[in-house]
Amino acid sequence: MGAGGRMQVSPSPKKSETDTLKRVPCETPPFTVGELKKAIPPHCFKRSIPRSFSYLIWDIIIASCFYYVATTYFPLLPHPLSYFAWPLYWACQGCVLTGVWVIAHECGHHAFSDYQWLDDTVGLIFHSFLLVPYFSWKYSHRRHHSNTGSLERDEVFVPKKKSDIKWYGKYLNNPLGRTVMLTVQFTLGWPLYLAFNVSGRPYDGFACHFHPNAPIYNDRERLQIYISDAGILAMCYGLYRYAAAQGVASMVCVYGVPLLIVNGFLVLITYLQHTHPSLPHYDSSEWDWLRGALATVDRDYGILNKVFHNITDTHVAHHLFSTMPHYHAMEATKAIKPILGDYYQFDGTPVFKAMWREAKECIYVEPDRQGEKKGVFWYNNKL
Repeated sequence: MGAGGRMQVSPSPKKSETDTLKRVPCETPPFTVGELKKAIPPHCFKRSIPRSFSYLIWDIIIASCFYYVATTYFPLLPHPLSYFAWPLYWACQGCVLTGVWVIAHECGHHAFSDYQWLDDTVGLIFHSFLLVPYFSWKYSHRRHHSNTGSLERDEVFVPKKKSDIKWYGKYLNNPLGRTVMLTVQFTLGWPLYLAFNVSGRPYDGFACHFHPNAPIYNDRERLQIYISDAGILAMCYGLYRYAAAQGVASMVCVYGVPLLIVNGFLVLITYLQHTHPSLPHYDSSEWDWLRGALATVDRDYGILNKVFHNITDTHVAHHLFSTMPHYHAMEATKAIKPILGDYYQFDGTPVFKAMWREAKECIYVEPDRQGEKKGVFWYNNKL
């Protein structure tokens, strides 16, 4: 399932848990974006249509092979074996389709090719296939990149201040409560965000990614929201025709469950990229774009780093240079790490252990009472 042809970079030296959780600097960095860009080899910013398509086509081939095996041979298996085969298919297909999702996400950043129309065409097709409203999310995600780390203007996974925690919050701050919250977050979190802006920044009005007149968008963007909705409707019609021909159970097994896994991975990846005890958030008195872009963390998903086209372990570089194609991000990360120094955060904690730790430790943000910067907020969990 991996994709070859990428530069191999030695993993970061393992840190102790104390070092991993040590707060990153929140002062204005002693370097500029221009200095970081100069440190990266110029070819890293070049987008190649053949190379970009090669990763997409490879993912499509693998996903098609999984589909063929599941629909052709699984019905021939005796029942005990089919109970093992389908979960294996769901896991593998969900991982590969997450890679397709990442490539369509790159199209939204204009990182697939030098042609915006080509990026938008590829992104619309493959995000619609995964029931993502391409243009709708492209624009809200662009604002996330423009406002990362801002408590007032960031778009997603905006942490609550302690004063905003609901009365029932303390009753969820236990193993059972965290299990329920994480289960809901990873199964329903993505569709709830798209439909109702759950976990997103507050807006005046109904902030829905399917609504062209939602306050998320400006007048210039509204027509393309209709196009996104048309893509989703076309995919839903295709699923209806498939279910009518092959049965609802077949549609759920070959597409529905893998899509749930894609959605779960999407939320997990984004959650762990922007939620960490060492990362600051800023209010308007302190926030600036560079410090906000650095308020993210690279993670290690093992072999899935390659399956997910390194969106997991090169996210810091992605936030600094979002139009850079994924196949150059590892080389770019290696080039900028010496300049970033302590401003670069990598956490190699096993993913599910990190997920549980962050859910336990990162309940809300508040200013450091002992610090001088009242506009810098850090995670806490004492309710």
